[in-house]
Formats: sequence, structure tokens, C-alpha cells
Amino acid sequence: MQALGAMQDWDLTVSHLIDHAAREHTRREIVTHWADGSETRTDWAGIRRDALKMTQALRAAGIGKGDRIATLAMNHSRHLVTWYGAVGVGGILHTINPRLFDDQLEYIANHAEDRVLLYDAAFQGVVDKMKSKWTTIEHYICFDSGEHSPAFEDWIGPYDGDTNWAEVDERDPCMLCYTSGTTGHPKGVLYEHRSTMLHAISGLQPALFDFQASSVMLPVVPMFHAASWGLPWAGAAAGIKFVYSAVNDPKVLCDLMAREGVTHSAGVPTVWLAMFQHMDATGETLPTLKQAIIGGSAAPRFMIERLMKAGVRVAHAWGMTETSPIGTTGAEPANWDELSFDEQVSVKAKQGVPPFGVELRCVDLDDMTTVLPRDGETSGALQIRGPWVIKRYFKAEEDAVTPDGWFDTGDVGILYPDGTLQLTDRTKDVIKSGGEWISSVELENEAVAHPAVAEAAAIGMPHPKWDERPVLFVVKKGGAELSADEVLEFLSGRIAKWWMPDAVEFVDEIPHTATGKISKKDLRAQFADYVLADTE
Repeated sequence: MQALGAMQDWDLTVSHLIDHAAREHTRREIVTHWADGSETRTDWAGIRRDALKMTQALRAAGIGKGDRIATLAMNHSRHLVTWYGAVGVGGILHTINPRLFDDQLEYIANHAEDRVLLYDAAFQGVVDKMKSKWTTIEHYICFDSGEHSPAFEDWIGPYDGDTNWAEVDERDPCMLCYTSGTTGHPKGVLYEHRSTMLHAISGLQPALFDFQASSVMLPVVPMFHAASWGLPWAGAAAGIKFVYSAVNDPKVLCDLMAREGVTHSAGVPTVWLAMFQHMDATGETLPTLKQAIIGGSAAPRFMIERLMKAGVRVAHAWGMTETSPIGTTGAEPANWDELSFDEQVSVKAKQGVPPFGVELRCVDLDDMTTVLPRDGETSGALQIRGPWVIKRYFKAEEDAVTPDGWFDTGDVGILYPDGTLQLTDRTKDVIKSGGEWISSVELENEAVAHPAVAEAAAIGMPHPKWDERPVLFVVKKGGAELSADEVLEFLSGRIAKWWMPDAVEFVDEIPHTATGKISKKDLRAQFADYVLADTE
């Protein structure tokens, strides 16, 4: 029988990304501002050359297919090299969060069975402290110093880059990221070449990163956190210019953005708050910034308003380590130009819509089996499935999804008829009062809109009649005067009356997880003996 035709076999492997970037966008710059204040410049051709040299160095060390190569580092060009050098040998890149606690660092590296660790000199103290506890790491390489370990440039220096990438299948693993482990041990999420490539291609869409060759991206989201939201992969696909900073000082970031013509940036809300404070103090602006991607936690409305008034397109995103991490982004609806400014802000304040490939649904919080309507009113436990969504955790014996592929995100949300997602809480943080649910996240976002509030966290406290009632913990901005009654007055009219906190307590600081998110678990433990005044 005569064949009707066929297409070429071309496995979706991530080495194609760096090959494309180096070939089609050869001289597009990669700029790094280092911790010591120095700056270096390379380009996509240089990144590929060094990644190939790293591949040779790994092979010489006996590292091969399936081996885990770890990094403990901030954002810089040498870290970017490892994203391609590690997979170039058929290995699995394991980005470790240096902000984790010692027991988590010990568990993660040993559970992953890392064989190589590449790290920044800034984390030499961490390495010295943990070295005896990391039982599988054989080789230590320092990215920016040769004082205690071989320096990266010296390590790859003897090689010429004249080699080939390892042959791998598109369903082979390429990257390993661990959750922050708010309950129990952190869990490993193993990304495949295929899932990573699909995620990278999806990220190029205007509704997501909106990348093209002229884009200049300064990612503030760390390269060790949730695959840096996939930016190093998508950036190579588009051949963009990257501007990296190994320090997250607002002055440095603002200077780099202005000097390098940054058009895109990505970070968590606290980063933007710090940038705003610096800009207010100095009068600096971000004249070339066109797109701000905000993720990690819900962005307060005032933050979105400020960026939009400055002519910046806001892409409010939601995702998690288990989703590679894109789940949704704030795409403009078809009637965007017909909306008022306040209506546009309201759209952007939600978490957006899923791109093609991602499906969402909400189920009842009490039975977790009843699928809820997408009516823009009914909240429930958010579930997700798609080609870059986890099926099973690293080394786990059972799948992490339902038989039909749905992963429970741990978030509480509302889905609108047009597919827009609005997150309202975490399932473990939502406050149930009198049989009704109160969103701690919405309470917090309204509270931080007060000009004297630096940070706020709401948790449910036991109540004999209502089961739980919300208590709001507030950190004042430096030098600000603020009373509990003033906070409650500010909230009046902004939230439902029955959501109003039963108490406002001022604290010097609110506990955070290693990834910078508010730790409700630690806050509850800190105030375990707290009793509401009207229940005494």
C-alpha cells in the first residue's frame, strides 16, 4: 500500500531551544549584574558554547543520562548555562532554593540523589554547613569564585565545546523542582522534555509572556523557584535579551531596567511593592517597561492600578510548581476596549484564563466530588489537568491525580462563564464562619490597600457560635500611626459585613515560608493561645 505522506520526526527536547537561540538570535545579549557590582555580557551563542563545554566537563566527571545536577544560585548567565548544560549530558537539572531551612536542604538533595552541585559564592556558608549531610554529592563547583571549590569558568575552561548533546527521548525527564514543603517533606516535581517544550511554546503567546526578539526581560522571579516560571526556556525560543541581577535590590533593578531598556519583568507582589517604595523615594520611573508579569500570590488592586496607569500591561498569573508553572494569565477579553479603566482593573485583578492545553474545574469543598458551575459566584476547590501538569511526584508510588487526570491544587477559586479564574484562598486557609466561607486572601488584599499597612494576614480563630471568625494581623509601614478602628473603618464597604474581622492585631512581622509567602501555619502556631474578646 502506498504511503499517503508523513512529517519528520523531531522530538520535543529542550536542546532544540538553545540551538535555535544561538543560530537565529546569535548576538542577542545576556547581561548579568553580579553580587559584587560587576557586570558581564554574553549572548545566546556564548550560552550555547558554554553549555556544550559544561556537557564535556560533566562527561569527564562520569555524569550521564538520568543523573541529577543541582544548582544553589541566584539569577545570572552562568546559571542559565546550566539549564542547558545539565540536560545536554542527558541529566536532570535540579534547582535548589537556598532560602529553605537546613532540614529541607538536607532532605531535598539526598532525596534527589544529586551528584553535582553548582553554587554561588554567596552561599558558601550554606554549602560548608550542609556538605557533611549531603551524602550523594560528589562534585562542588562555584559559579563565581575558586576560593573553596573549582570556579565554573576554570571547570569548563579546558574544553572546546566541540561535542553533541546527549540523545534523549522527549518523554525523558529534564528538570526537577521541589515544593516548599509547608506540610511534611518537600515533594519533587519532575518535568519532561515534552512537557517543558509545550510549556515554553505556550509561553510565547501575547496573553502570557508576549515575547518576540525585541523583548528585553529582567526576571526578578528566582531561577530556583518553580522553573523561574519557564522564562529561560521560553526566552530562548524567542531569542530575547535577558538582563539578570544576582541581587534583588530595588535601586539596582530600577537602574538596570532604565539603562538596558527593559520591556518585560516578572516577580511576586512583594518585589513590586519594594520597587514602588524606591521609585516614590527617588522619583525614578520605568520608561521602557511594557509588561509586568505578577505571580506567586494575588496582586493587590492598587498595584495593578498603578502599573496600568503607567502604561504597563499587567499579566496577573497563577500557577504552581506542579504546573510547570503556568496555569492561567490575565488575558484581555474580547470586549476589553469597551471597558472602563476600573472594569479593566477588575479583570486584571483576577488570575485570568487558562491557555490552550490547560483545563480547570472547581469541586465542592465539603465532598470534593461534585463539580461546581462556572457561574462567577460559586467557590470551590480548584483542580487542573493538562500536558504540563504533574501526574506523579518524584519517587512516589501512587499518582497524585484522580483517575481521570485532575490534580487538586489546594487553592479555592471561582470560575466565570468565560473561563476566568478568581482565586479566593487556600483550602487550608479559608475561614468557615457559620457554615459560609470567608476568603482570607481578599481580606488581606483589601487591608494592604491602606496607605499605612505594609503587610496583613488573616486567619480563622475558634468561635463557640460561628465555628471560626477572622482575625487580621497587620504590620504597619515604618513610622506610620494606625489603630484597629481605623483599619476596620477602611475595610467597611470594601468587604461583606459578615467578613469584617472580629479583631485587628498589630505585629512587628508576619512569618513567611522559605519561598517568601505568608506562612499561615506558623502564624496559627504563634497565636495558638489567642482567644477572641467576645468568647472569653
